[in-house]
Amino acid sequence: MSVTGILGKKIGMTQIFDEKGLVHPITVLQVGPCVITQLKTKAKDGYDAAQIGLVEFIKASKINKPMTGHLAKTSAPPVREVREVALESVTGAEGDQTAKAGDRITVEIFNDARFVDVIGKSKGRGFAGVVRRHGFGGGPKSHGHMFQIQGSIGASSFPSRVFPGQRMPGHFGDAQITVRNLRIRGIDVEDNLLMVEGAVPGAKDGYVLVSKSKAPPRERRGFAGTETKDALKASKKAAPKKK
Repeated sequence: MSVTGILGKKIGMTQIFDEKGLVHPITVLQVGPCVITQLKTKAKDGYDAAQIGLVEFIKASKINKPMTGHLAKTSAPPVREVREVALESVTGAEGDQTAKAGDRITVEIFNDARFVDVIGKSKGRGFAGVVRRHGFGGGPKSHGHMFQIQGSIGASSFPSRVFPGQRMPGHFGDAQITVRNLRIRGIDVEDNLLMVEGAVPGAKDGYVLVSKSKAPPRERRGFAGTETKDALKASKKAAPKKK
């Protein structure tokens, strides 16, 4: 059994160019090193999972006593962020590999992966109106009118109530968001860096949970590499020519 995810931080965004000269937006994540602080088994806990902690500089005095005693069971270093990740069966040259409490996890777990799922917490925007929160167009902008309002929310005399789920002003952001199937564009084992294509929720230095994609997409024809023919060009060549 081996872990399928790792904890890390969002460093920032940049861009890279591929061999065709196309630009790709990249998010750089510093993932790991992590340590397995506890193993959950189906016999004892009802499911199989691994509890991991992100190893970073933190004083032991900053950790409360319950967490200190929990980490002492596996001789794990002080960790600030702890999450649970799923396990997968892995068969190596020496047979089945089993994860153990106290094992170290690095970015190398994604060497054979092509897509990852990232879970993060979005930026908190506070109390926001409907124009900013839901993208409403607002009201008239002339004199004597209020622009950034939602207008009437009544439902006439029937049913004389507001329907559930009505989009209104309220708390915006600061919610857990999962972005699936981000393509891996590069791995730096020495500095524990993972580069994924696309945006990742959260601010800089925000904690993220990166795991192997649960349902990776199939490669479409014409997008898998240089060996695959371009679907658009192939369809134009196959189309009958006009006389």
